[in-house]
Amino acid sequence: MDQAAKGAAALQAKDYSAAVTHYTEAISISPQAVDYYIKRSTAYTRISPPDYSAAHSDAEVALTLASKRGKRELIIQAQLRRAIALFSLERYGDAKACFNWVKEMNKDEKSLQIWGMKVENKLKGLVEDDVKAKVTIQRYPEVEVPEQKQDKKPIPVRSSEPSKDRSTGADQTPKAAGVQTPANKIRHEWYQTDDVVVVTLFVKGVPKDKTTIDIQSTSLAVSFPLPTGSDYDFSLDPFWGKVDAAASTAKILATKVEFVLKKAIAGQKWPSLESDTPAAAESNEKNDDGAKEAKRAVLADNSTNSAPSYPTSSKSGPKNWDKVANDLTKKAKKGNKDGEEGADDGLEEEFEGADPVNGFFQQLYSHADPDTRRAMMKSYQESNGTALSTNWSEVGKGKVETQPPDGMEAKPW
Repeated sequence: MDQAAKGAAALQAKDYSAAVTHYTEAISISPQAVDYYIKRSTAYTRISPPDYSAAHSDAEVALTLASKRGKRELIIQAQLRRAIALFSLERYGDAKACFNWVKEMNKDEKSLQIWGMKVENKLKGLVEDDVKAKVTIQRYPEVEVPEQKQDKKPIPVRSSEPSKDRSTGADQTPKAAGVQTPANKIRHEWYQTDDVVVVTLFVKGVPKDKTTIDIQSTSLAVSFPLPTGSDYDFSLDPFWGKVDAAASTAKILATKVEFVLKKAIAGQKWPSLESDTPAAAESNEKNDDGAKEAKRAVLADNSTNSAPSYPTSSKSGPKNWDKVANDLTKKAKKGNKDGEEGADDGLEEEFEGADPVNGFFQQLYSHADPDTRRAMMKSYQESNGTALSTNWSEVGKGKVETQPPDGMEAKPW
């Protein structure tokens, strides 16, 4: 069990002193893990005797990191811990401001009603112009955040060989002009297969020679310079599950940076990219042997069985979606029968400069398992292009109805 998991267990067991110790160790390993600061702030508040100043400091670091990464849920949690720490420090005006900011982002937060009453009661008991009632803070604090550790070897970046002039041997590849995407427009998406998790950072012009990438078993960190002179830092810590860092790769393309993370446990389904409970992967490992046996039983090939028949309203009878998916798979693999290592690179180059949405779905289809492919084809065709699902257990139950956009009406042709 790693330090973060030990800290979570200690916090659950109300051993707050041990929780502080374990989360401090976890932070020394992953200094930009927002959740670790939030949990340690909680422990500082409840330890005996409580250390409200340390709790407040951790909450502000967590809030700064969360806002930098645009993580809404983590921003709410960090702001709430900040408000509680300020209340405990008798800074009631500041605490009320923080609770109000939490309410703006999540009016359904269960603890707001109780804390709101506490703050109002304290403020009513203060004399006019009492310093405790003043608001002296900003919504997002200006505090120094710890730097991500760079003492480990970065994962090598794969790139195709630059083209050269045959007569002179000179490099003909155009020089990168630097990052062209504004920092506030940089975004990321992810999807998974049985074996890998693919994370794509959409940003144009990332300089390969000035980019640092660090992939660990439970985290990912990437940093590159912006035209403004500052660095853009992107991190995922901790992952929902563990990955094989040595077998994972990173690739910088003209319009994006792609990370292919090899799952440590093949077949494990990640419900989310990141986790607030670091022990989630461990609990899945305990059941892995049984899960593999069940998977083998379900996916066992029995050549004597006929293809399954699915409910349909088609006059021509049921369609064999297995055959449709297999035919498309064969087309996608045509010309790449030997499984050359450069096949994926060619696919990526084909997507560059084309419609990124179509490229994304093509790549999703090419990496998907047979059930996912059948679901995508069946849902898209039967809904007349208005729905696209990857859930075969739902799509296979019957016909996928047409789902026109709001304000529009589907008409038969």
